[in-house]
Amino acid sequence: MGAGLFVLSLSYFIYSYWVAFGRHIDGPLRAGVVVWNVVLFSVFALHHTVFARERIRRALTQALGPLERSFYVWVASLLFIAVCSLWLPLPGIVWEVEGAARFILIFLQIGGITFSVYSAAAIDIWELAGIRQINSQLPTANSQPLPTPNSQKEFEFKTTGPYGLVRHPIYLGWFLIVFAVGTMTTTRFVFAVVSCVYLLLAIPFEERSLRRSTDGAYDRYMRQVPRKLVPGLY
Repeated sequence: MGAGLFVLSLSYFIYSYWVAFGRHIDGPLRAGVVVWNVVLFSVFALHHTVFARERIRRALTQALGPLERSFYVWVASLLFIAVCSLWLPLPGIVWEVEGAARFILIFLQIGGITFSVYSAAAIDIWELAGIRQINSQLPTANSQPLPTPNSQKEFEFKTTGPYGLVRHPIYLGWFLIVFAVGTMTTTRFVFAVVSCVYLLLAIPFEERSLRRSTDGAYDRYMRQVPRKLVPGLY
């Protein structure tokens, strides 16, 4: 059910961004609406920030066991649906392109979706959705838990595929998804800017946590893949 809600939240976002956020409305630009949208996304982002802290994760794991990740997925998915549903429209269009340029942007946006999904699959999409953790606790015929990809004692990070290009390929895909649009309404633009600013702010904290918790493995990965977000840019 959690995995289904995870997929539903992402599908609802794609619908909202392509359809609801793409509607052009007239009227004055009100600061209160912008503030509401920023606060709304900040609540969603705060959940990610708090739940990513090692102390919080340890406490939840002690309380929920293998359901810790599933609980995180449930809350994150419901919050993301709420953000998309309660996001208020804003008047105006930031840019609008036609012709070949529009098709190029559509191609880039679809490429961003594909790149993000492929990157998630490369690090085990079942674990991201919270299924793998529960699956690892199910007894087999020999009464042994099913193995998980992260059951090794030593951490290793992929340096092939998208993770050989940049260290955060899912984030790169997100940038393409939200910015590669032919008609950038103000509603879309505020969502794109706020969400991407959060990702840029989150990367240093995420990497610091990974460096602390992986016994030098992430430091080795950083040396092998020096680019955080943009291929070819250190």
